[in-house]
Amino acid sequence: MVHTRTGIERDVVVEIADGRITAVRPDVPAPPPGASVRRGLTVPGFANAHSHAFHRVLRGRTQAGSGTFWTWRDLMYAAAGKLDPDTYLALARAVYAEMALAGITAVGEFHYLHHAPGGARYDDPNAMGHALAEAARQAGIRITLLDTCYIAGGVGAEPTGTQLRFGDGDADGWAARVDALKPADHLRIGAAVHSVRGVPADQIPTVAAWTAERGAPLHAHVSEQPAENHACLEAYGRTPVEVFDAAGALGPRFTAVHATHLTDRDIALLGESGSGVCLCPTTERDLADGIGPAGELSRAQVPLSLGTDSQAFIDMFEEARAVELDERLRTGSRGHFTTARLLAQATRVGHESLGWDDAGRIEPGRRADLVTVGLDSVRLAGTIPRLASESVVFAAAPPDITHVVVDGRTVVADGVHTLVEDVPGTLAAAIRTVVGGGEA
Repeated sequence: MVHTRTGIERDVVVEIADGRITAVRPDVPAPPPGASVRRGLTVPGFANAHSHAFHRVLRGRTQAGSGTFWTWRDLMYAAAGKLDPDTYLALARAVYAEMALAGITAVGEFHYLHHAPGGARYDDPNAMGHALAEAARQAGIRITLLDTCYIAGGVGAEPTGTQLRFGDGDADGWAARVDALKPADHLRIGAAVHSVRGVPADQIPTVAAWTAERGAPLHAHVSEQPAENHACLEAYGRTPVEVFDAAGALGPRFTAVHATHLTDRDIALLGESGSGVCLCPTTERDLADGIGPAGELSRAQVPLSLGTDSQAFIDMFEEARAVELDERLRTGSRGHFTTARLLAQATRVGHESLGWDDAGRIEPGRRADLVTVGLDSVRLAGTIPRLASESVVFAAAPPDITHVVVDGRTVVADGVHTLVEDVPGTLAAAIRTVVGGGEA
């Protein structure tokens, strides 16, 4: 079975040439000679629209006790301080392999860990970005490197400590460095403004202009925390969304990440400008950020994509169903998003937000990104064929994924990564190298 725009199609032949889908033929009574048979439900490849790969080392290490987003951030900075290009390549390669096993065929890496400790430049000023691009290539997935401008330590504050690794002095310095990055077959170059905390308002137009000149994606953390909104209002008399609007950043290439604490005016601005929002429900609940206004955003025609962010989980099924389930908790009613819309958020909309407009659908001319979910696990046993999409979105987990094809290349076969041997062992070794066996 295959999930297409028209619903569930059965006995489908998907023909592929040069990494593209050339034909989709349903109701074929028997597989053609030489065909690879995939049993279960096949959906488009997932797009992870917001990732910080190095946060994977924090999984389990920040769950004990209490605290807030800000105390979690201190632990994150400690982990960031220990990475270099070699250890980041090894870690990200393993993290992206974990993503491939979870059906992710493209990742948007929100990359701000640019420089050596203390802010010293590597001989190659983009060494850390190049490490991430190479990690994705080795793991067999595509990447949009959202190179992040991050030059302040908070609204009106200078960067200190680990933050010195993030900055380029000003937005012009950021642009000069990023200009040296070049795209590749598996790589798009985009940009990000870390947040109104990380970039002064008068510097944001430089980043927005850089992306406009290149037609590149532009992402930003927006209104993740009430404290961010309060500081922004105090400094600029505007909400973060209004600051980005005044800077010329909003538009169809712009994605606001989180967007948890928005005003009605913020939602209207995002909708009127054609901007998108990337929700990261598993991270937002892990960090006690709150539940975002997914329903209001959808009614304002704001495209919603999904991301794993801090890697508390790497599970796009969980991110997708959480959009609906969190909205149920927020409103006390059910049935806000159809399964087809949730799958679109995890696939087509995410790819579009990352600049891969030719991915995310199983139809001729699109990239051949295919994720097959077995329907015979304990979670999915008894699935009704016509409701297979509902069963998968609301009950599946990454271990149910049997095969993953990226640009026509099989990256996962029978649940095993074909390019990275022993992904759990590789992850464990990479994490130990960064944080040791004890605390991060």
